Amino acid sequence: MAFVSFAPAEGLLRLQEELDRFFGKPQLDMGLTGPNVFPPVNVFSDGDGLVVQAEVPGIKPDQIHVQIDPGRLTISGERTAGGVKEASYHRRERRHGRFSRTIQLPRDLDPEQARAEVRNGLLTVHIPKHAAAKPRQIDVKAA
Repeated sequence: MAFVSFAPAEGLLRLQEELDRFFGKPQLDMGLTGPNVFPPVNVFSDGDGLVVQAEVPGIKPDQIHVQIDPGRLTISGERTAGGVKEASYHRRERRHGRFSRTIQLPRDLDPEQARAEVRNGLLTVHIPKHAAAKPRQIDVKAA
């Protein structure tokens, strides 16, 4: 009987990567959060519109794709392994490969005015509200 030796952790990592590929990684933001969802995001309103911030360390801006469709924002790209490919890892926590994250958007936003920038590994996408959706101050005059 031949004895085959392999590091159990490497086998588990390969299984996890295969399961991620099989299930296509989370494509829709249906409340999925946690350490295995990439990129992690914060979504908040700044009064003028909606801001989405995503952690994308080590990924060049030209490798990040931001797309707005009616009612949703998709951030996608690919992160390289960044290490020795033929190594026997003791621990491997940095994920690599293709990623995609979709966030549902409110309908009162103006995607034509959206802007995105990456600074220090943080992607910030700002989508302002339509002018008609913004609060309007009305002056009150004495009668």
